[in-house]
Amino acid sequence: MAGAGLLAGCASGGGPTAAPSAAQSQAVSSSAAAAPTAQASAPPAPRSESERRTGGDGEDAQQSQQDLGAVAVDLQEVASLEQPTAMAVRQGDDTLFIAERTGRVVALRNGSVAEQAVLDLSEQTAAEGERGLLGIVFSPDGQTLYASYTNLDGDTRLDAYNFAEGAADPGSRRQLLAVDQPFGNHNGGNVAIGPDDLLYLGLGDGGSAGDPQANGQNRGTLLGKLLRIDPDGGEPYAIPEGNPFVDEADAQPEIYAYGLRNPWRFSFDRDAGDLWIADVGQGAREEIDHAPSGQGAGANYGWNLREGGISYSGPPPQDNVEPVFDYTRDGGRCSVTGGYVYRGDAIPGLRGAYLFSDYCDGVIRALRVDGRDVDQSVSLDVGAPAVVSFGQDNDGELYVLSLEGPVYRLVPG
Repeated sequence: MAGAGLLAGCASGGGPTAAPSAAQSQAVSSSAAAAPTAQASAPPAPRSESERRTGGDGEDAQQSQQDLGAVAVDLQEVASLEQPTAMAVRQGDDTLFIAERTGRVVALRNGSVAEQAVLDLSEQTAAEGERGLLGIVFSPDGQTLYASYTNLDGDTRLDAYNFAEGAADPGSRRQLLAVDQPFGNHNGGNVAIGPDDLLYLGLGDGGSAGDPQANGQNRGTLLGKLLRIDPDGGEPYAIPEGNPFVDEADAQPEIYAYGLRNPWRFSFDRDAGDLWIADVGQGAREEIDHAPSGQGAGANYGWNLREGGISYSGPPPQDNVEPVFDYTRDGGRCSVTGGYVYRGDAIPGLRGAYLFSDYCDGVIRALRVDGRDVDQSVSLDVGAPAVVSFGQDNDGELYVLSLEGPVYRLVPG
């Protein structure tokens, strides 16, 4: 598979070329997931290392009583594309807009992929290694499409395009952000609109292995950070007043949170507003971070002093926020792929659970937190090859994107 390095290489300790081969990505069907299920149902390490809670308002009591292990789900293929990497929707529009790694954004309408691309950035997008068109999202009013990609020089670009009549206007391109990338891996690239209607961008630590430039803990660089900007408040954007480091002389004011290695998909709970971040590990731990609504600003998630819930290169920073959950690479896992808190109606037993996967074993997993504890962590006994991203439609139903091409909808089993 041509795109095997996009996510698998993020977890490699050997730099941008040391990616697992395509053969390490396993397709897991609902009838053949017994082994991964056994590994995911119990934490891979003692609770003090593998189940950590950063706080929150908890789930509805009735939901927390439900056994996630008893929920039956399946994956229904809805499209097959060229290396899909991200999905976005517009308010009041049932179309699914899907980014392809090579630079196109295509529209899935009424079960069919439109022949004409919504936006085509293929001539300005580098798509080797861990690069490509990595994230898309619409403004709250649906009139602007934001695209995060790697340009031909290997650097991160975040652009805005006017959107009308089902397509983006390439002539309206407005560059919001340009970030040099010192290495070819750990680009991050996910974008999302938060509950505050502001634009968030996740960036990896710059790449290689072990964060050789110490970017994760350096608030003077945008690398290794979650950024927050107001794209409509200034030119090219404004800094939100609530950003935590606006008054710190040596810090970049765009920074919302830091200490990240390669945030491979973050999302906001559409009901609660909580922030969830899946951060790819160096070689020992894959981690999931959680910030309750309104409590994520200024959070330090520890990299490169911490890798998940264990030490990597030194004692934890004083302001360290431990992951809500982390796991080892037992059972062929290699690189976490973050998803969403399920808020749809089709599978009531999943409501309030955070869904995620791992690029190498492809098993879809569910995590539910209660207070400061992980209440449940289970495999859903279904999976796909090379799970690179998730999507969420306007009804709160979830989709699974495989870098090998298929796009699946999560349905009752």
